[in-house]
Amino acid sequence: MMHMTFYWGKKVTILIHSWKTDSWMSYILSLLACLVVAAFYQYLENRRIRLKLVTGDRRASPAEIRIPFLWGAAGNKTTLGVKFAEAVLFGVNSGIGFLLMLAIMSFNGGVLVAVVVGLTIGYFLFRDERECDSIVVDSSCAYD
Repeated sequence: MMHMTFYWGKKVTILIHSWKTDSWMSYILSLLACLVVAAFYQYLENRRIRLKLVTGDRRASPAEIRIPFLWGAAGNKTTLGVKFAEAVLFGVNSGIGFLLMLAIMSFNGGVLVAVVVGLTIGYFLFRDERECDSIVVDSSCAYD
């Protein structure tokens, strides 16, 4: 039976039915895996931001913002390749983020703590605020 409130214990099912823990060793290894994946999430986000920084700030004019598909198609092959790489990184990072969210939805307190600690460690190791201040990472929301 799935828990509907947070609980603390070594017996947890994470993401798939076959990833169950029943001993302290399997539980600790699973928490370590969650921590590493969360840190890797921050690493990929850093790579995506650095890719934007290396290619320069390509802020589009308001007319281009209204027609982003045509703007991307009008660029040269290098620009199109970089945009494709950014899209792939965004997709992989989004997938990992959703998997981390689903792992937390196991409602196990240890999994929650492992993911939060992993994100914190990843942010500390891989993110540089001096670089991040110079770029605004676009969201999927429309511009005003």
